[in-house]
Amino acid sequence: MAAVKKLHLHMVSDATGETVHSVVRACLVQFEGIDVAEHMWPLVRTKGQLEKVLASIGEEPGLVLYTMVDKSLHTALINGLRKLKVPHISVLDPIMGALANYLGLQSRNLPGRQHELDAEYFSRIDAMQFVLTHDDGQATWDLDHADVVLVGVSRTSKTPTCIYLANRGIKAANVPVVPGVALPSELLEARHPLIIGLTKDPVRLVQLRRNRLRTLNESEDTDYTDLDTVKRELASARRLFTEHGWHVLDVTRRSIEETAAAIMQLYADRRKHPL
Repeated sequence: MAAVKKLHLHMVSDATGETVHSVVRACLVQFEGIDVAEHMWPLVRTKGQLEKVLASIGEEPGLVLYTMVDKSLHTALINGLRKLKVPHISVLDPIMGALANYLGLQSRNLPGRQHELDAEYFSRIDAMQFVLTHDDGQATWDLDHADVVLVGVSRTSKTPTCIYLANRGIKAANVPVVPGVALPSELLEARHPLIIGLTKDPVRLVQLRRNRLRTLNESEDTDYTDLDTVKRELASARRLFTEHGWHVLDVTRRSIEETAAAIMQLYADRRKHPL
């Protein structure tokens, strides 16, 4: 039985929030096996209210969807979410931008006017959707359409790194290396994406895994957190990376931004000198 995925979903609006909530409900019915904690933040109309919302999002980070017409609040919200390093999507911006471009008119209160709705903007939206669809080994049939695929054992920062890359317009997927479970054939046969193996110091990895289990109120005394077992798990993963000729990045002392920067450099080099 597949593990249930936990998702904190924040919906922020300076109105009633009915629009963003309707969009969320329409999308969530397409997914199974997820436990969604919905956080509704309607009628956010002052900087003080927004600061409280951002503080709450920081305590329980997750995906943030918003409709914010007020320009100053919209800017403050975006800046706050970027500092928190959480994925965020404006529900109305792409539609309003498309209408404005088609009609040749300017809306009276277009959310996110500071972001040009150009090809680069829509590329980032597409990349974010790709990341969410291809997280943690999902939709492997489509892996060859990725720009980058990250492979690694549990808790090597695959998902947050993919989200950061999506904000730069890079379609990233990630595939977990699970002991005793074969990697999907679609990954081994993929030719288009840059595939990178992520690794980490075993002691640090055990600490992260223990913290994770603690937050889930689960027992920490398992093979998942046994140091010798984790060392073997990492060694096996590294042999796998070497066998397939994939780049390897040690993320032990790297922030998400630093890891993403290294990946983007590798990606840029590959585009300049394709195989």
